[in-house]
Amino acid sequence: MAIKLETLSPAELKALIANAQSQMQVAHGNHVKEVREKIERLLKSSSLTLADVYPTRGGKSAKGPKSVVAPKYRNPADATQTWSGRGKRPLWFVQALRKRDTTAESLLIDGAPKAAPVKAGKKGAARKVAKTTAKKRA
Repeated sequence: MAIKLETLSPAELKALIANAQSQMQVAHGNHVKEVREKIERLLKSSSLTLADVYPTRGGKSAKGPKSVVAPKYRNPADATQTWSGRGKRPLWFVQALRKRDTTAESLLIDGAPKAAPVKAGKKGAARKVAKTTAKKRA
């Protein structure tokens, strides 16, 4: 059954497109269902699980708990606020660095390894320092 698209009005074309899209969604859903059923039958007949066929990378579960990192820095104004040194700097850390005579090293928790120099200022300043240092070495 061929449809001559040239003879259809804009409203008829919109209706045709809408019907085709809804039919496409139904067909896609049916296809996914069929593939899942085939996979399940194949796994069952071979006495395997999906985890056997597709093991997680590095032995870590994708949905498992994230590893906890020990805090490295402590807020001198509020000892309950700590930061591991990973990720975005907390506001209290940035504000503390802006104060005179405060360094990242002075915010270290006793026993934590010393940090690389951290400068307050524009975003990316540490990245620029690293780039210029690398250029000097080359």
